[in-house]
Amino acid sequence: MLGSRKPAAPAGFTLLEVLVAMVVIGVVLLTAMRGAMSLTNSERDLRTKLLAVLTAENRIQELRLAGGTLALGVNQQDCDQAGVRLVCEQTIQATPNPFFRLVKVRVLNSDLGTQREYASLVTVLPTTGG
Repeated sequence: MLGSRKPAAPAGFTLLEVLVAMVVIGVVLLTAMRGAMSLTNSERDLRTKLLAVLTAENRIQELRLAGGTLALGVNQQDCDQAGVRLVCEQTIQATPNPFFRLVKVRVLNSDLGTQREYASLVTVLPTTGG
């Protein structure tokens, strides 16, 4: 009966099983990298929006503290913040009441070649001129 024993099967994985496992691991790692990149881009966009809102609020406060006559018209200037290239567009318009002006401040980012609006604030400020 010793001669009727079957030879033991070799232990381990076949080449095909190893290749399938490597493909599965590669797909999982690629998906994880895409998710991480998405989170990084979202964080950068959120940071830019925060800086833009703070910039717009600061510009309105500067106009409020300056007092005096608010000249009508549109003014655009660079207003970089924390290494982010921003452009502030300020529009001052007349209101039915000559003692107040409508002030609109837009903050744009043109890092990607096209201007994208990140913040827009509107307020009414008093003026000393009529």
